[in-house]
Amino acid sequence: MRLLLSVLLGLCLAWPAFAKGTGLIFVSLERGNEVVVLNPDLSVKARIETSRRPRDMRFNEAHTFLYVACGDDDVIDVIDVATLQVVDSIPTGPSPEIFVFSPDETQIFVSNEEDSTMEMIDVASKTVIDRVATGAEPEGVINSVDGKYVFVTSEVADMVHVIDRAKSAVVKNIIVGTRPRRFVVTPDGAELWVSDELSSEIHVIDIATLTIKDALSFVPPGFRAEDVTPVGMAVTKDGSKILITLGRANHLAIIDAKTHEILTYALVGSRAWDVDLASDEKTAYVTNGLSDDITIIDMDSMTPIQSLSVGRTPHSIRVDD
Repeated sequence: MRLLLSVLLGLCLAWPAFAKGTGLIFVSLERGNEVVVLNPDLSVKARIETSRRPRDMRFNEAHTFLYVACGDDDVIDVIDVATLQVVDSIPTGPSPEIFVFSPDETQIFVSNEEDSTMEMIDVASKTVIDRVATGAEPEGVINSVDGKYVFVTSEVADMVHVIDRAKSAVVKNIIVGTRPRRFVVTPDGAELWVSDELSSEIHVIDIATLTIKDALSFVPPGFRAEDVTPVGMAVTKDGSKILITLGRANHLAIIDAKTHEILTYALVGSRAWDVDLASDEKTAYVTNGLSDDITIIDMDSMTPIQSLSVGRTPHSIRVDD
């Protein structure tokens, strides 16, 4: 039965994205061992029990399944978006944290924090097809737009590892700030933005040359530089704005992606961790890991409009619209 389900999941990944968005908002609760599902009006629709320590989440292209990395059980759980139930699990190495699909969605690239590797997992067979050694405590994982590279951060080595997919090997290490965490790639494929949590920086990497082109710092009024611990990021579809959660500084920074000008600091909850945009980009959602809530940001005014308690230690947020 599980083999049949795995084959069906693999087939679903190959189908075109005909499914319509539900408008549901999914939040992984790292210490709650569940994913809370919110209706568009922010009422609670469901609480889905997962494997232990759910963190990063990704939809497949059709948004029929939501995949959830569960760090303490070494699996990626698969949630059926229609039934809001866990229907399968994909084994990983120790402590999976952040992952992405390959461009054709046949593989998952996942950082395994405890054994310092990036795994390549075949989705249909749920087997590891390759491992690439990284620096200690890898976290962020993202593809280049052309699919040539996979980028991985190493929190301890203070590096971005550039992995050539065709070679399954690191072809360059780029020194960035202290404790790099997450990425965004600009929609034009030109820039890779890296959040450096403990040096309070964002490094901007030119993907064509694989060199650093800028280092940015953001300090909201009333805070010191050491209070600013950037982690999560999101970018608008037109590449004009980048949103950056500032961790202990309890703000979301909204940046002009071209000029690097700070457009605003929006006050959110305690330890702002992750951020996602609704598909119409009128609303942004921020998870606050120490205040156990999310903050909703109106993007027209770039101001917070509501906070909502969701449960213990919200980690990642994804909007199905």
